[in-house]
Parts: sequence; C-alpha cells; structure tokens
Amino acid sequence: MSLLIWLHIAFAIFAVGPLTALTHAAPRAIRNKNAALLTFIHRSTRLYALLSLGVLIFGIAAGVMAGNGTLGKWNMTASMTLFIVAAVLIVIVERDLRTAAQALASEAQDDDAKMQTGRIAAIAGLLTLIWLAILFLMVVPS
Repeated sequence: MSLLIWLHIAFAIFAVGPLTALTHAAPRAIRNKNAALLTFIHRSTRLYALLSLGVLIFGIAAGVMAGNGTLGKWNMTASMTLFIVAAVLIVIVERDLRTAAQALASEAQDDDAKMQTGRIAAIAGLLTLIWLAILFLMVVPS
C-alpha cells in the first residue's frame, strides 16, 4: 500500500504541478501572440491532464487496499468530487487552448484568440483553488 501512496503523491507532484503551471502560462502566450508556445502548452496540457488521472487512480487503489473505510470518509469523497470537477474544467481549458492555437495559427486578422484568454485565466485560477482544497482535505483529520 505504501507504493500506491507513493505513486499517488508522485503523480500529484509531477503531473498536477506542471498542469497548473501550463494553464497559468497560456494567457500570456495568447497575449504575446506566440503560436508556437501556445501549441506547445496545448500539447503539454493534454499530456499532463492524462497523467494527472494517475492521482485519482492510485488514490482510489490505495483507499481500496487500506480496506478500513477510508474511501467512505467525508474528506475523501469531497476530494474525489473536486477532482472530477477539476477534470471537467481541464477539458474546457483544453478546448479553449485548441481554439486559441488555431486562431493564432490562422492568417485572419480579426481572430486573435483574445476571447479565450479570460476564460483560460479564470479557469486556471479556479483549478489552483481546487487543487489547494484537495490538498487541505487530504491532510485534515477526518
């Protein structure tokens, strides 16, 4: 079980951390009209979003292996629910990043991807708050 906890924490650090940083970097790339950087951010966001599912998978596996009702505790239920909300928000960010990358790559002058900047920035901030809430729920005594 300690291996599962170790993997859970490792995925949280090495997948969720970069995912958070990437979503916060996207609005600046859009404002600077850096299409190459935005394409990189979009691809990396997709990769780290998929890797972040390891946090949920190994967390659930560790809870099941503990066998002492860990997954039924209120803080674990709230954490998993917040993770699913965050996953939905990441899908929205990924869609907006794709749209912004296509807009910056196009030759049209009227479509400069500014519309996505505010939504990506707002969701990135909300994702950070969700990750912090999940962290708090993981260490709070139940």
